[in-house]
Amino acid sequence: MTAMPGENRPGLLRHLPLMLILCIAVTGSFALRDYLSFDTLRANREALLMFRDQNLGVLAAGFVALYVVIVAFSLPGAAVASVTGGFLFGLAAGTVLNVLAATIGACAIFIAARAGLGATLSAKFDASEGTAGRIRDGLRDHEINVLLLIRLVPAVPFFVANLLPALVGVKFGNFLWTTAIGIIPGAIVFTWIGVGLGEVFDRGETPDLSLLWEPHIIGPILGLCVLAALPIVVRVLRGRKEI
Repeated sequence: MTAMPGENRPGLLRHLPLMLILCIAVTGSFALRDYLSFDTLRANREALLMFRDQNLGVLAAGFVALYVVIVAFSLPGAAVASVTGGFLFGLAAGTVLNVLAATIGACAIFIAARAGLGATLSAKFDASEGTAGRIRDGLRDHEINVLLLIRLVPAVPFFVANLLPALVGVKFGNFLWTTAIGIIPGAIVFTWIGVGLGEVFDRGETPDLSLLWEPHIIGPILGLCVLAALPIVVRVLRGRKEI
């Protein structure tokens, strides 16, 4: 029988959230590039500090909401937002707010992708055999370690680390807690930079985000990457010995 014109509509609607995110991400990368920047923060820092002193709770809620939108729609300015968290709220509170907002935003992308394209790809992945099937089984056997690894490795773009797990069918619960834990080291670094942001602005300079790549910073993070990858390596080596 021929499908009626409206029969595929529910399937198309499932893809709408992810399509919306991608469209806003592309538009925002051009339209907001000059607004979500350190120059904007520099120009408004006195007003932000004054508002913080009078309305701390409101500013914290607004900051988290804005950061969630930035992450959920993959807008430019996530690094600026993380540094701003340290500038406005200090190291401890800033790190907590940064991790909270980034985790919520990441989960929004995951859910949108899983509801649409991820559901289709995951079903095909489950039905696949051969090499694709072995990759599927390997990912599921090492799901938590792989999720932690892609969060800890600084070279993995945050958007990719949010989208890829949804497309290969990982469990949402594992995605949630590994995201919250895995982004803590990087969040501490960026928040730490923000704590001293006022002095940087007073000198007429721009924050140096390359601090992440300093040996005393990147070293411990890479050490955590090794710990996350170690169980995968051990299982692979054991599997080869059994063959």
